[in-house]
Amino acid sequence: MTNSALNMFMELKGIEPNFIDAWGKPAKVSDEKIRNIIHKMGYDANNDDSLTAHYLEQENQHWLSLLPPVSVYQKHHSYILDVCLPIDFVTDDLVYKITTEDKCEITQTLSAIKFPLIAIKEISDVEFQCYQIPLTVELPFGYHSLSLYEQGNDEALATMPLIITPERCYTPKAMLQGKKVWGASVQLYCIKSEVNWGIGDFGDLKILLKNTAENGGDFIGLNPIHALSPSQPKQPSPYSPSSRKWLNILYTDLTAVDELKRNNALKTKIESHEFQNQLTTLRETDWVDYEKVTALKLEILKELFATLNDDSAASKKRLASLQHYVEQKGDSLLQQASYDALQFKFLAENPDSWGWPSWPEDFQSFQSDGSQAWIKENKDEVLFWCYCQWIAELQLEEAHQLAQSLGMTLGIYRDLAVGVGKSSSEIWANHALYCENISIGAPPDVLGPLGQSWGLPPIAPDQMIKAGYRPFIDLLQSNMSHCGALRIDHVMALLRLWWVPENCSADKGTYIYYAVNDMLNLLALESVRNECLVIGEDLGTVPEGMDVLLKDAGVYSYKVFFFEVAADGGYTSPSHYSKQAMATLATHDMPTIKGFWNCEDLYLGRELGLYPDTTVYQQLIEDRVRCKQQILDSLHGHHRLPDDFSRDANTAAMDKTLNFALQTHLATGSSALLSLQLEDFLEMDQPVNVPGTFDEYKNWQRKLSKNIEQIFTDQDINRLFKKLSQARNDQM
Repeated sequence: MTNSALNMFMELKGIEPNFIDAWGKPAKVSDEKIRNIIHKMGYDANNDDSLTAHYLEQENQHWLSLLPPVSVYQKHHSYILDVCLPIDFVTDDLVYKITTEDKCEITQTLSAIKFPLIAIKEISDVEFQCYQIPLTVELPFGYHSLSLYEQGNDEALATMPLIITPERCYTPKAMLQGKKVWGASVQLYCIKSEVNWGIGDFGDLKILLKNTAENGGDFIGLNPIHALSPSQPKQPSPYSPSSRKWLNILYTDLTAVDELKRNNALKTKIESHEFQNQLTTLRETDWVDYEKVTALKLEILKELFATLNDDSAASKKRLASLQHYVEQKGDSLLQQASYDALQFKFLAENPDSWGWPSWPEDFQSFQSDGSQAWIKENKDEVLFWCYCQWIAELQLEEAHQLAQSLGMTLGIYRDLAVGVGKSSSEIWANHALYCENISIGAPPDVLGPLGQSWGLPPIAPDQMIKAGYRPFIDLLQSNMSHCGALRIDHVMALLRLWWVPENCSADKGTYIYYAVNDMLNLLALESVRNECLVIGEDLGTVPEGMDVLLKDAGVYSYKVFFFEVAADGGYTSPSHYSKQAMATLATHDMPTIKGFWNCEDLYLGRELGLYPDTTVYQQLIEDRVRCKQQILDSLHGHHRLPDDFSRDANTAAMDKTLNFALQTHLATGSSALLSLQLEDFLEMDQPVNVPGTFDEYKNWQRKLSKNIEQIFTDQDINRLFKKLSQARNDQM
């Protein structure tokens, strides 16, 4: 392959071989690796003529379309638009008609020849010229359309979405005025309570919100609550969902569903001694039993759904509301519900069925004839899965309304995963968007010398643009619903993603770039519209300038104490953190405070075979002791610990005094947001997830050590809450 053919194709697809690695050194991906990526994208990587032809085809399509696929602008008084016209049109007065979101029409008549000519292209003996046309017009924020017409002709020459956005994401007024807030974060499924069914649910979330607000907290941070695959309960990772637009239906509190009030037989069944014994067993386990929880909840969900078919006026009204919801949500809900229904159909036929790639070919997409025929023939089954999403969303909405009524600054703080699994409903319904033979991940770094491949196929940047960014917009709208803040996992994905070819190690990957300015502008628009603050998880390698882009866009940074290391090797004082940030001690991929201090993560990693090299393992232990010493030095230096508390990391035990001092220390920092884990309030030592493991550890299953009802009656924890609130208030 010639360099010119390769370079043209890379430019077209956003492939960038040059980057700065985790050690701060320039790195370049080899042509061989690039060719492998291109092959996995579905192109003949070794055929110069084929790749050049594809480039020229796309270039011609750009000129023939006259207008771009979509244009995104920050609100201004004038907008510069690139318009491509056949030479015969450049002197004509053309009508530019903008139809705003609320159906108002604004027209301007302009002749392109009066404006700057920036490019010329000949296609099939016809010369095309590209001009930069200024449109001076006052437009509100929102999703508008621009159409180009010849005068006197009602048929548009071209039409494109025209999106106008604010400059920055939303920040609550209280925070703009200097308020510093704290809240608790939790993996929702981990919650133990006296009433749930063996997995945390939206009823538990309400209890958490109420008690946290009463103790001075302003939010509850959640793991991604995206839809998983109910037919595959052994795959519980919230970061590898089936759909990021829909909810995990296991979080529904079935005792609060309206249909239960009208189903006396079902109430009797649930209240029976046998059923209550099942619930007690599921509640008392230390690990979520997803198989039994899923089976039990689906059994009751089907009986609740069947209640809609009785002849009562209440059921008729509820059924009408469900049908309205289905119509309102459109194809997206139909796709998710159909996929869940088909999952169980094929699982019944073949116990080894694990998702659409294992189904008959005529069912491997939503649009296929087989899928469409089955959906039409099984409307009631599909409606059941729509019902499951409906009642889940109603309960999330109720929790959000509760948080607002409690006066919480943010209330619910949601988490957006970076992608979906290969066997997901999103890919099944949108094959054209995804590069299915590629996984996103991370290049080699200090913590992962071989890099990471997460098994999540990426959306192709050019397909995202061709779709007018609709997939991204829909994703934001879904995840900014019923919450006051959204954390974006791996926010660097707005700029670039590390693509790894299927069946290859992560060091065989390369970076693919996205239209970061457009993405940030769209993020700002949906953030402002939904009054949803945005936090960007910006850990790991951050390209030069990206931190400035995020800050200017009003995205809050993510400061993890254990990663904030000063030049002298000590930990950066939280008082030096950026104000536009969320500070935290740990993440779902890290040990708890107690686990960190006692090296439980390292001991566990050795048991699981993560550290086969004894020398490397011993070095990690020695590094941990040095880290602990730096923490002690910092806490004593800031007078967070009693003078008589040990100053030697080799002898200092992780007790309540040290644990709570570390949390209070972070609360005194300058960051506007502080998030602390319920696990650390409870002084737990087991992690919820061990990166690099699959079935070696029960990832995403470990529950809290106490019921949430007990947490808020613990006097020591209540005293910690008061200290956190006081520390936050003192920083205003």
